[in-house]
Amino acid sequence: MLSALRSYLLPAVRLYLLGLKVLLVQLFSRPPRLPVMPRQDGKVAIVTGGGRGIGYEVVRHMARLGAHVIIGGRDEQEGLAAVRRICEQYKEAKVEFKKLDLASLQSVRQFAQSFKERDLPLNILVNNAGVMLVPEGRTEDGFEQHFGINYLGHFLLTWLLLDTLKDSGKCGHVSRVVSVSSSAHRIGEIRLNDLNSCQHYSAHAAYCHSKLAQLLFSSHLHQEMQSGGFPVSSCAVDPGMVDTSLYRHLGTPLRLAQSVIAGLLFRTPAEGAATVLSAALSPVLEGDCGGGYWANGHRDVTTLLTFDPQLQLSLWEISLQLLGLQ
Repeated sequence: MLSALRSYLLPAVRLYLLGLKVLLVQLFSRPPRLPVMPRQDGKVAIVTGGGRGIGYEVVRHMARLGAHVIIGGRDEQEGLAAVRRICEQYKEAKVEFKKLDLASLQSVRQFAQSFKERDLPLNILVNNAGVMLVPEGRTEDGFEQHFGINYLGHFLLTWLLLDTLKDSGKCGHVSRVVSVSSSAHRIGEIRLNDLNSCQHYSAHAAYCHSKLAQLLFSSHLHQEMQSGGFPVSSCAVDPGMVDTSLYRHLGTPLRLAQSVIAGLLFRTPAEGAATVLSAALSPVLEGDCGGGYWANGHRDVTTLLTFDPQLQLSLWEISLQLLGLQ
């Protein structure tokens, strides 16, 4: 009983204390601003969850710079509305919406196959969509929702599009995979024998675990691309605490408190998108300067666990097995 109670309460306490720390840092620091970026004419980007929040701002700025951007999302009405708003603001924008449900591996495969059939290049993949603190449940394929949506769905999408990313990159203009993570990864764990969080489920812990898994994947992917000599870089980005719908699954008292302080202390979606856009577009991050973990507009340090080569490899290989890729 005590062990189970600790498993439920401790992750929540740790996550909220971390959130308080992040808020204090944001309060006493200037939000990152997007520097002037070069035109992106001729480039093609995919942004998951690009219909709202940070993803929408990423799509809007890329479209403004001339990129052809594809929003991958579950909510068709929301995605098409985002396309209309962007095209009204920028008459020459090349933006479209395609259905993508990261909770369904079949949907991910259909999305990737449909894209590849168009024979377009893919210069930028932004793995942005995600869930936070959702009630205990399973994806269509039986995976815990945080692990399945935040991590496995994006793993499969990236894997299926990897050949296109490789073919689209070239010296001086590498293709980029940008995974939107969170400072919550710092208190996450990877239990290789319980990736679905079947033992003493905690939504708070499951969220943190999925964000750590994203970082391990991002780091290992970058190393694989570098060692293979492929023109692809991979990095993870922490946008900070941003006023988006990600917090809608908080309990009622916390949700009310969050809605009050968000306008005062949280970053706007545009501010949260700045670091993501820098990682995806900045000419400074070509070649050996790519990869890594980015927060507050610059490369940041993270936990030693993130760089554990054996843990990276083990999670990578298990993920391939779970997705039927081996």
